[in-house]
Amino acid sequence: MTRKILAALAALIALQAAPLALGAELAKATFAGGCFWCVESDFDKVPGVKSTISGYIGGTKPDPTYEEVSSGGTGYAEAVEISYDPKEVSYEKLLEVYWHSIDPTVKDRQFCDIGSQYRSAIFYHDTEQMRLAEASKQRLERSKPFKGPIETEIVKAGKFWPAESYHQDFYKKNPLRYEYYRTGCGRDARLRQLWGSAAGH
Repeated sequence: MTRKILAALAALIALQAAPLALGAELAKATFAGGCFWCVESDFDKVPGVKSTISGYIGGTKPDPTYEEVSSGGTGYAEAVEISYDPKEVSYEKLLEVYWHSIDPTVKDRQFCDIGSQYRSAIFYHDTEQMRLAEASKQRLERSKPFKGPIETEIVKAGKFWPAESYHQDFYKKNPLRYEYYRTGCGRDARLRQLWGSAAGH
């Protein structure tokens, strides 16, 4: 009887630990590329990406609000934190998707959004991500299909603050408003101009 009880307890513990083990296998990537609605939408389409969260990173004020960040001067950038399965998609692939989803030729803006809060940046979480990000930027600088320097920053990730709930999955909750914004901002037109058929979206 004792063995059966112990076996049942062991099985119960294993079941409870399984989600934790699964979660531990996921990796994190954080990218800023202008409006986080658009970045979130682009990465949700990538196989192997399990979740995306729109939020703010790069500043110091605790618990920033959208109004504070969008007004500028906080140091924060709109960004997306991505949870992905490295067995299904590599960090290098995410970097490739990222480059083809932004305009790296401009500083402190993306498309129609202007200000440091809309800057493009790769926020790395460990030395390997830093190495891969810097290598990808160097490759792009050698083979870029456009003129001008690459202004995208590569910086260590700090505290990430999730944005307000109405910003999460905005493109799903408000598809008409989202498409109107994206088209009106000229995002996809500029991406096609920069990247041709490799453009994101």
